[in-house]
Amino acid sequence: MKSLAKKVAFIAFVIFGINSASAQSVQLLGDFKDWSAFTTSQGVNKLCFVMSKPKDISPKPDGYDQAYFYISHRVNENIKNEINFVPGFKLAPNSDATIKIGSVSHKLFIKENSAWLDDASKSDELVGQMRAGATLLISALSSDGTKIVQTFSLSGATAASRAIDRACN
Repeated sequence: MKSLAKKVAFIAFVIFGINSASAQSVQLLGDFKDWSAFTTSQGVNKLCFVMSKPKDISPKPDGYDQAYFYISHRVNENIKNEINFVPGFKLAPNSDATIKIGSVSHKLFIKENSAWLDDASKSDELVGQMRAGATLLISALSSDGTKIVQTFSLSGATAASRAIDRACN
């Protein structure tokens, strides 16, 4: 658990741009089946986020590290349900990715080696679909042009997202 806490603190530092002191004070709100909920503060700025790792990746690309999918609330920036995906491999430049839950798809835009929901106004809709769905698929191109599909379980996503709703209201 200690190595996971260090990895989460590092990810919070890199992805969310919080300072290293705040990254060290990331607090676990709870583990909810395949999802975990966290909170941290930087001065008066409060951040809450949920995260999960894929259950399957196919094919596994060369140099694969670990992928994470996040939903975050940035209270002082009035941002709720920000979607972020870190694929765990080098993404093809000038490409995009796709999230699919059931028959509904959403486009992600890629910046460096992370991806965000292309239309942020669809964030609440996507989180609602996650709460009703069973699996989330993300398709993206690796730097060598291979289509990689990662499968995330949505078991626990509802409870985890409700935990950050309570903590960062």
